[in-house]
Amino acid sequence: MTLAFTQECGRSSGGDGPGEGGLPVSKTADDLLKELRHERILMELARHTGVPYKVSEHHGEIGSWRRSLPILAEMLCAAGLGHVQVLLEYRLPYSPKRVDAILCGVHPETKRPSYVLVELKQWSDAKAVGAGLVRVRGGRRQPYLHPAEQIRRYCRQLLDFIPAFARIPGQVKGVAYLHNAVRGKDWTLDDFEFDDFGQLYTSDLQGDLLADLWSVLDTDPRTADMAMAAAHELISAPPAPARNLLKTAADAFSARDDFVLLDEQQVAYKTVLDAVAEAESGDGNQRKKVVVVSGGPGSGKSAIAVTLLAALARQKRKALHATGSKAFTETLREKVTGDDERYGEIFKYFNEFGSAPVDALDVLICDEAHRVRGMPARLHGKVRSQIDELIEVAKVPLFLLDEHQVVRPGEIGTKGDILAIADIKGCDVIEISLDGQYRCGGSASFDEWVVRLLGLGSGPPVAWSELVGGSEDEYVVDSVGSPHELENWLLRQAKTFSGTARMAAGFCWDWRDPIEVDGELRLVDDVQIDGWRRPWNTKRGFEVPGVPSASLWASEPEGFGQVGCIYTAQGFEYDWAGVIFGDDLVIRDGKWVARPDFSFDRSVKDAEPTKFDRLVRNTYKVLMTRGMQGVCVYSKDGETNDYLRKFSR
Repeated sequence: MTLAFTQECGRSSGGDGPGEGGLPVSKTADDLLKELRHERILMELARHTGVPYKVSEHHGEIGSWRRSLPILAEMLCAAGLGHVQVLLEYRLPYSPKRVDAILCGVHPETKRPSYVLVELKQWSDAKAVGAGLVRVRGGRRQPYLHPAEQIRRYCRQLLDFIPAFARIPGQVKGVAYLHNAVRGKDWTLDDFEFDDFGQLYTSDLQGDLLADLWSVLDTDPRTADMAMAAAHELISAPPAPARNLLKTAADAFSARDDFVLLDEQQVAYKTVLDAVAEAESGDGNQRKKVVVVSGGPGSGKSAIAVTLLAALARQKRKALHATGSKAFTETLREKVTGDDERYGEIFKYFNEFGSAPVDALDVLICDEAHRVRGMPARLHGKVRSQIDELIEVAKVPLFLLDEHQVVRPGEIGTKGDILAIADIKGCDVIEISLDGQYRCGGSASFDEWVVRLLGLGSGPPVAWSELVGGSEDEYVVDSVGSPHELENWLLRQAKTFSGTARMAAGFCWDWRDPIEVDGELRLVDDVQIDGWRRPWNTKRGFEVPGVPSASLWASEPEGFGQVGCIYTAQGFEYDWAGVIFGDDLVIRDGKWVARPDFSFDRSVKDAEPTKFDRLVRNTYKVLMTRGMQGVCVYSKDGETNDYLRKFSR
């Protein structure tokens, strides 16, 4: 039986899931208890996760390990389970979320490996606030996911991506243990549908917890070798392929499957459903709730959107999905709904709600809300803008955004804009931040590296190898010396490791209409670098034989032969990303210099200089964060390419 313990503190996302080459720290429970006395194990964990180790640290992950791991180790040893293998800080496959400890043992009856995940919390005072949500005294403003629901979803994530374990019934179990909490008269966390994947114990029910563990973990120390084998089986189990957004969204609408939303993702999902229920049961005089969810690329914003939309559709709620991206909207219509006209019209654009009645919808899901357009104008205390229209049309408006993805001058979908307009309209705002990176191999280190490389944050640029050194982060970062090499890199990665590959570039070449050759339209090789020539993706409004439309460039296999731009790549993902830096953003004397004269993006090049600088950096950040497994960068400017090669090593 494998027992997994996780803490409520923020988790580092460096490291690997099963089958990716990363090994969690592994000890027997007896050895763990011994090493905790000397803190040797804490230093090892810090190296493994990339967390700075300080002897005096009593907060964050170091502090959580100090407070919780001894309780775990002492309980296991006292219960006759000192021989089981403990895997610490195990990262779930295709996720940044870590399971603090995994006990690997043997089922006392079947003698097979058996797996129980346990969420270990330090909370002493927590109260249920709605379906599956919890608030903690002294904790953050936004609610937490119910611990039993959290661990239940960790179980589902494990089974979804390790098929070998899913085939054996009863091999996985989930338990949440609040070791500082005692059930009192005000205890409300038991109002929950518990099952084998999600149970909840407090310190006064430790005996019940031990009985649960004994039922699935053999106490015979002679099973130590079998426990070690169980640990090895878990570590070496190959994961199933990562889920594609469009495929899983289509399955969700067919009621065949859903994304497994984890932690803050599920909090956002539950928050919207609770707000809908409250709006429906109220007397009409309550203040409207506006939900604002912010997160970086790959944090799960669109996964929340399609999962929520599918659930609302099944409940026959009046709900629509809206974006400002023609490519994203058309692709959702094509890939998710197919020929089913019932769902095709639920995917809309932000500019379609100007004349809609107030509260005509139960929920409006504004995906990629950073692309909301139009400057807000305040007249006589009133606000009229696209944000204003989107708030008015639904009883519960949901905005999902990433402010680093604003790439056009007229886009105003910042959190500050939304909060200000909601406040003027007398709405209550619920803010939820997503902390995690589910694209890019689940690597938050990669997102940090991109931000620092492009000067979008406060930290200086750092070499990729230095940033992830000492961790097992397996996201691939590379650079090359020519566009020929870039294309060959993508083909090699896709062939060797499987998956989709795409090239994208800054908008630094003209984009001409297709030309007619022998009575047939063909794309023009507009992107030219030292004899290397490739066309942009198809322009909107044209149909070119053998070439996907602009909206399907990122998802159709034939899209590899064209170079994508920001407007066809934003919102999509592929396994291997190749990014060509043009002359609109170059390095001079170690600093980025934005050059609008080299841009062919008419909507951006006329922006005032500081605005253009931010927009063009955001553009390259978006292009660099499309890859799920890796990225390779190249600049046609020599000095800039030397800079990229220095920091991508």
